[in-house]
Amino acid sequence: MTMTPEQAAWFQGTFARLVDNVDQALMGKRDVVGLVLSAMLAEGHVLLEDAPGTGKTSLAKALAATVQGTSTRIQFTPDLLPSDVTGVTIYDQTSRRFEFHRGPVFASIVLADEINRASPKTQSALLEVMEESRVTVDGVAHEVGRPFLVIATQNPIEQAGTYKLPEAQLDRFLVKTSIGYPDLAVAERILAGAADRNPSAHLPAIITTGAVADMADLAGTVHVDPAVLRYTAQLAEATRDDKATRLGVSVRGSLAMIRIAKVFAAAQGRHFVLPDDVKALAGPVWTHRIVLDPEAEFGGTSAETVIARVLESVAAPQARSAA
Repeated sequence: MTMTPEQAAWFQGTFARLVDNVDQALMGKRDVVGLVLSAMLAEGHVLLEDAPGTGKTSLAKALAATVQGTSTRIQFTPDLLPSDVTGVTIYDQTSRRFEFHRGPVFASIVLADEINRASPKTQSALLEVMEESRVTVDGVAHEVGRPFLVIATQNPIEQAGTYKLPEAQLDRFLVKTSIGYPDLAVAERILAGAADRNPSAHLPAIITTGAVADMADLAGTVHVDPAVLRYTAQLAEATRDDKATRLGVSVRGSLAMIRIAKVFAAAQGRHFVLPDDVKALAGPVWTHRIVLDPEAEFGGTSAETVIARVLESVAAPQARSAA
C-alpha cells in the first residue's frame, strides 16, 4: 500500500506540530529538530557532534515530552560498564528466581552523552540495541519498544582521554549533525527565560508513542521511484570510487538514505520521494560514513567535499511524482 495525498497532508501537519512544540524548548533550531525527528520516524539514531551547553539534553527531554515518552541520560565515562547501559540479571532470594533489572537504555529517547569517553567494549553495548531495538542479557532478549531513539554526543574539540568511534558503530547512526549556538536574537530570548531551568517540563504532549510508531509505519509507505533508487545507488557507488576516499557509503548507508528520504518527503506533504530529497539529506546521512585517504585529508579534502563532488558529477533523474 502506498501513502495517499490525504495521508501525506496529515503527516505534514502533524510533523509541523511536533517541530513547533520542541522548538519552544530548543529555540531557533527548527532544521535540527526536524532532522532529529525525521531520524526517529525513520527508526534510526542521531550523532550530535557539538560543544557543551548547546541544548542536547533539552532536545532529548523536549522530544520525549512531545511524544509522551520517557527519556534517560547516560554519562559515558572510562569506567562505565556495558551492564550499566543495558541492565543486569540479579538473583532474588525471596522468589528464588533471576530477575532482569533494566538499564537506562530502556527509554523512548536515550541521550548517550560523550559516547567517545567510554571504552570500546561499553560503546559496543549499544550496537545490538541500536540495530535490533532489543537487548540480550544471559541469552534472553528484551525489547526496548517503539519509538526508540539514541542521541549520542561527542565533543569535537576535547579529544584527550577519548576512544574514537569505530566505523562499524558510526555506520549505525542514521544522521550526524550539530545543534550549534543560537543567533543573537534567539540568545536574548533564551536568557529572558533563564529562571526556568527545565522548559521541557511544561511542554504539552502532542501525540502518544503509539501514534509515533504509526507515523513511522505510514512513512514507510511513501513511494520511491526506481529512478530515485538507482540515483541513490549511483551516488553511494561514486563515494566509494572517489579518489579521496578509503571507504565510501555502504549498503546500510544507502538503505538509511531511502528510509529517511521517505520521512522527509512526507514531512513536506508529498507521498513520493524526489531526487532533491536525497540531495538535501546527503550531508547529514553520509558524511560520517566516509573514511578519507590520509593524504587527501592532509591536503584539505573533507567528507563534505566528497559529497559535494559526487552530487555534482552524478546526474539526477527526472523521477515520476507518484506510483
